[in-house]
Amino acid sequence: MPPTRIPKEEDFASILPSHPTYGPTGTSPISLVYPNPPESTTALMLLFHGLGDTEVPFTSLARTLSLPNVLAISVRGLSPLPALFLPNSQQQQPPNRPQQQAYHWGDDLTFTPDTSSSSSRSSSRNSSSTNPAIDPDPGFTLARTWITDKLIGEVLVGKCGWEMRDILLFGFGQGGSVALGLGSWVRGGTSASTGIGSGSGSGSGSGPGSAAAAAGSAAFKGIVSLAGPLPPSMIPSHNPSNNRSSTPVLVLCSQDSDTFDEDEEELVREQFAEVKVVRWKRSGDGMPRDREEAMPMMQFLAGRLRGGWL
Repeated sequence: MPPTRIPKEEDFASILPSHPTYGPTGTSPISLVYPNPPESTTALMLLFHGLGDTEVPFTSLARTLSLPNVLAISVRGLSPLPALFLPNSQQQQPPNRPQQQAYHWGDDLTFTPDTSSSSSRSSSRNSSSTNPAIDPDPGFTLARTWITDKLIGEVLVGKCGWEMRDILLFGFGQGGSVALGLGSWVRGGTSASTGIGSGSGSGSGSGPGSAAAAAGSAAFKGIVSLAGPLPPSMIPSHNPSNNRSSTPVLVLCSQDSDTFDEDEEELVREQFAEVKVVRWKRSGDGMPRDREEAMPMMQFLAGRLRGGWL
């Protein structure tokens, strides 16, 4: 493993063409937000947006959070969301105005039988949208492979010498599912490192890629999921001892969350050893609206950056 150094924009150039949205848009699917000064970086945080969003708002969020000593990397979903599923305000844009892009993380768009469910809406940018109910677990092989093998394995670990335990994951809605899924998936360690690089199999397949697993620790520094449930497809089947992931987890959601109910909480607790769930005293999931709602998140992040737990 090379000596640890701070990632630079040019370090990611080799992996950008492998991101499916890079060619069509001509824009980088990742945005870097450095601490001040950049040389103070001691931890990394990957941010994953919700269904129907882009990396741009989460780049702004990283600047707002301004976590000390943390290099934030906001990542774009790997698949464009068809215009049919965009909020009405975006579908009805004037013809002379470019269509705003929106992305998702799934391998495909599949639908649950109950089209009145709000599960798809709570993961999107506009919770009042009347989108059909999009399956919360459409499979995440493509996203998992690119993030684990390319972004983490090839660049952050392979080129820059960081370890998985240096990396925080932060996701909203479907992005929160990706974050939890990655934390669940990598616990397989280096003993089952085939399959992911080829993109073969489903999330229940073989295990983490050898490049990322070479970091030595099969756990991340911590995960924050805003109302994103753990996808069963990202629970590894090669876990004979039924060991739980040692990555600390914080889930934030509303008290009546449609996407993170008691069953979803039980599943996360079955798969992770350290879990805290905070249910806001309001209806409807979303980003924290005030200091009271944001405080558990800030306390968790501060604790993880100090190397401790709440």
